[in-house]
Amino acid sequence: MCGIAGFIDASLVGQADRLKGLGSNMASALAHRGPDAQGVWADEAAGLVLSMRRLAIVDLSAAGAQPMVSADERWVISFNGEIYNARKIATAPELTHANWRGHSDTEVILESFARRGVTATLADMNGMFAIALWDRRERILYLIRDRLGIKPLYVLEDEGRLAFASELKAFTCLDRWSPKIDMASVTSFFRFGCIPAPFSIYKRVRKLMPGEILTIAPEKLPVSRRYWSVVDAAEAGIREPLDVTDEEAITLFDELLAEAVSQQMISDVPIGAFLSGGIDSSTVTAHMVRAGRGPVRTFSIGSHDLDFDESRHAGVVARHLGTTHTELTVTAQDALDVVDSLPQIYDEPFADSSQIPTFLISKLTRQHVTVALSGDGGDEILGGYNRHVFADGFWKHFSTVPVPFRAAVAFLMQAVPDRAYLLLQNLIPARRRPAQFLEKLHKLIYIVPVESRELYLRLLSLCFEPSRLTRVGEHDVGIPADAEQKLGSLLSAMQLGDTTLYLPDDILQKVDRASMAVSLEVRPPLLDHRIVEFCWRLPNRFKVRNGESKWLLRRVLEKYLPKEMFARPKMGFSVPVADWLRGPLREWSADLLAPATFGGGLLDAKEAARLHQDFLAGRRVSGSAIWALLMFESWRRKWA
Repeated sequence: MCGIAGFIDASLVGQADRLKGLGSNMASALAHRGPDAQGVWADEAAGLVLSMRRLAIVDLSAAGAQPMVSADERWVISFNGEIYNARKIATAPELTHANWRGHSDTEVILESFARRGVTATLADMNGMFAIALWDRRERILYLIRDRLGIKPLYVLEDEGRLAFASELKAFTCLDRWSPKIDMASVTSFFRFGCIPAPFSIYKRVRKLMPGEILTIAPEKLPVSRRYWSVVDAAEAGIREPLDVTDEEAITLFDELLAEAVSQQMISDVPIGAFLSGGIDSSTVTAHMVRAGRGPVRTFSIGSHDLDFDESRHAGVVARHLGTTHTELTVTAQDALDVVDSLPQIYDEPFADSSQIPTFLISKLTRQHVTVALSGDGGDEILGGYNRHVFADGFWKHFSTVPVPFRAAVAFLMQAVPDRAYLLLQNLIPARRRPAQFLEKLHKLIYIVPVESRELYLRLLSLCFEPSRLTRVGEHDVGIPADAEQKLGSLLSAMQLGDTTLYLPDDILQKVDRASMAVSLEVRPPLLDHRIVEFCWRLPNRFKVRNGESKWLLRRVLEKYLPKEMFARPKMGFSVPVADWLRGPLREWSADLLAPATFGGGLLDAKEAARLHQDFLAGRRVSGSAIWALLMFESWRRKWA
C-alpha cells in the first residue's frame, strides 16, 4: 500500500531538477501513506514526474521499490494497492521467460503491461489499486482505478498541466495551485456527508471513477473509458440469473469467499482483522481461521453507550473462533482528541461520524499488525441495510397508497411531539430496538410522501434541504431514473446506488483515509469483483427473505458460528454523536457554528444557526446534519 502522485506539464520540459523537486514534495505530503520509502522518477523530455511513498507489504526488499521501470525500459509505474493474484498472472505464457528481480506484485503487473498490454492485464488483475503507468516510447500516461473504488485517485487539469495524487493535499505542493470551491459539491456534501465521484470539493479537480482508465496522449484531449462497471455487472446479472437451490448458493458463495480471503492473506508482514461481531466481519474472520495460516489477531472497538456497542459481541465471536483479540472502548474524550485532526486526514469535507471509531480502531490495529482484513461491502452486495429490507417489504405495499394520503400521514406523524416517540422507544425491548431510533423515525416521516425514484436520495440525506445552506443546486447523482425498471425491483436499484455512490464515496474512502493516516493497509475480501458479479446474478430472495437481510451471508456464517451469536438487529459502526454534541462536545460545536464566523461567507450562517438551535432543543434535526456542518467548518478553517 502506498501513496502516489505526479504530473505532466509541458512548461517544465527539460527541467529535471524542478520536476524531481516538485515530485519529491508531492510524495512527502503523502508520507503517512507510506513510511518505509520514497521514490521519484522523471522524464524531462516529456515534462513528467512520477512519485510515491511506500508501505512495504509484499517483497520488503529494494526490488519492490517504486517508481519501477520495466525490463525493456519502455514502461514506468507508480502503483498504490495490492494485486492478490499476481503469482497467477506471472505464469502467463508471455511472462514465461521474464527475468524477475524480486517477487513484488508491482513487478508482475508492470511486466504484464509491457508484454501483454494494458487491456489484457487489467482484465486479469484481482485487487485494489490506483495506478499511474507511463509509456516512454509513445509518451502516453495511463491513470487507472480499481473496479470498486477501494483506492482513491484525484486528477487536476489546469493551464496545460495534468496532475494526479492519492490525496488532495499533494496538490498543495504544486506551482500555480489556486483552488476554487465547487459549491454544487458543497450542497451534495450536505446531502450525503461526502462528495460523490467524479466530483471533488474543488473545481478542475475530479476523482477517477471506479473501474475507469484515463489516457493522456500528446496533443490530444484526455480520453476516459470504463474497463469494468457495477452497472454493467448488475445488468448482466439480472439478464442471466443463477438457477440454484439454497444449498447450492450457500456452497458456491462460501467457496468464493474462502478463496478471496485466502488470497488477501498474502503478506510478508503481520496481518489481522477488524472484528465488530457483526455478520460481515465475523464471516471474514471465520474464513481467516479456516485458512489455517496460524493464529489470527482480531481488533474491535466499543462505546460506553450500549446502543452503539458491539464489542461484547465481538469478544464472544473471537473466543468461539479462537482468535487473539484486542478491544478498545471509545469515549467522548477520545472523540475530542481526534476531531481537530479530521480535516487533515480527509482533505475535503467528510461527515460520516464513524470516521472517529474507524480512525481509532486503525490506530489500535497498527500497533500490532500492518495489514487488516475488513467486512466492508457485505451490506451493499447482499442487501444488508435497513433500507433494503424496507424496500423489499413495507415500501412494496405502502408505495401503492396514493401520494396525497401518504402526505397526510406524514403530516400527522410530524405533529406528534418527540417526547411521545421517546416513550414509544422506551417501550421497545432493547434487543429489538434499532439504534438511533428517533433519528430513523424522523427519516421515515421525511420519506413517506415521496415516489420510489426519490426515496433513495432521501434515505441517504443528512440535511433534508441542503440547498438552503448553500443557495446552490447539487450535482445530479444517485440511482439512474430507469434503474428500477431495468433491474426489476427497488431493492436492486437501491443496491446499485449503494455500490456506485455510498460504498466508494463514503465507506471505502472513510476506511482508506483513516487507515492510511496511521500507515495501515485494509483489505475487503467481500469486494473481490468475482463475488460482486456472483451476487448480482443471485435472485433477490438470497439477499432479503421474509424481512431478514443478508440471507445468504447469514446461512454461510451459521456453518462457523452458533446463530445466537449474530442474530440481532443491525447496529452499524457508529458513535453516539447526537449525545456527544449535546454533552461533552457542545462547547466545541458552539464555537465552530458561531454565526459571526461560520461558513466564511460560503454558507447561510443564519440557516446553520437555526438548525443547530433546533437540534439542541430536540426539534427533529439529526445529529448527523449538525456533524456535517461541523465537519465543513473544520475543513474550511484548515484548507479554504
